[in-house]
Amino acid sequence: MASPAPQAARDLVRVVRYAGLQPCYNAFIDTRTPGSDKKENFTIIGPGVSENPDQYVHIAEPHGFNIGGARQPPGCVNSQHSHDTEEVFFVHSGTWSFMLGEHGEDAKKTLYPGDLISIPTQVFRGFENTGEDIGFLWAVLGKDDPGRVLWAPKVFDMARDYGLVLLDTGELVDTAAGENVQPGQAPMPRTTRAQVDALQRFNGEALDACCVSADVSNTWRTLIGPDGLISRPHGFSIDQLRLCSGAAEDGGRYIGPEVLFVHRGSLDLQVGTERTGLGAGDTATIPRGEQRCYRAGVEGPVTVIRVRGDASAQ
Repeated sequence: MASPAPQAARDLVRVVRYAGLQPCYNAFIDTRTPGSDKKENFTIIGPGVSENPDQYVHIAEPHGFNIGGARQPPGCVNSQHSHDTEEVFFVHSGTWSFMLGEHGEDAKKTLYPGDLISIPTQVFRGFENTGEDIGFLWAVLGKDDPGRVLWAPKVFDMARDYGLVLLDTGELVDTAAGENVQPGQAPMPRTTRAQVDALQRFNGEALDACCVSADVSNTWRTLIGPDGLISRPHGFSIDQLRLCSGAAEDGGRYIGPEVLFVHRGSLDLQVGTERTGLGAGDTATIPRGEQRCYRAGVEGPVTVIRVRGDASAQ
């Protein structure tokens, strides 16, 4: 894992700027497959699920959840896979189609900027940028260790054709670049029919229940949480805050981990006596227990996504 940049000790708030995101172009076994070979994968907070040990991690500190991102040009596909923990995507830009099932044929949903989808564990999912411009998805994965990806069987076959071997440790070997599986290393077995049949299958109605449409009419909306629009347990909550130009909101103190993502506009964030400016696409993590206040920039309204982890977890 590449080392993150050192953080100045005086900074309470740690910020990962959208312009400073460092992508990995070969994070997964499908990154040589035509149609999937132009993906940019980002690990913003936590280890994520990348299969490339050189994936850059911006903030490694455990939060009880992981923050990541995917940026893809039109027509670029993320192949069918399953996760062991909840996976949530917030559409920051672009038009995205999400397909469920081993071959992506069980259910399909197209989402637009401001929409959110929460995909449960143990179900095959894939997604494609079906718009006309480069799109960015901001992602939240459950737990400090989100586990490994389970790929659909055909993904292993396509990877082999393009020189990639996935080891049972979850790391990639690039045979096209001259790497070899070493003595003592074992390739990950191709996903079996029994493993496929053990996963959940969703129809269109069930997939619709996993989605929240964009809404700019409310100041606060709980998207995921006990009283949220999606209420099943995740291990974290997600709220949306929208403030008009110059308006402020007291965020109080929270003793658990809190991460903010600015979707639209600019945010003046005050934590203790420190003030930090955030722009669209920026991610910030706030220290536990510090007083915080959110204020919209004067140039227009701001829309912010807030993720809070378990306050009792250390």
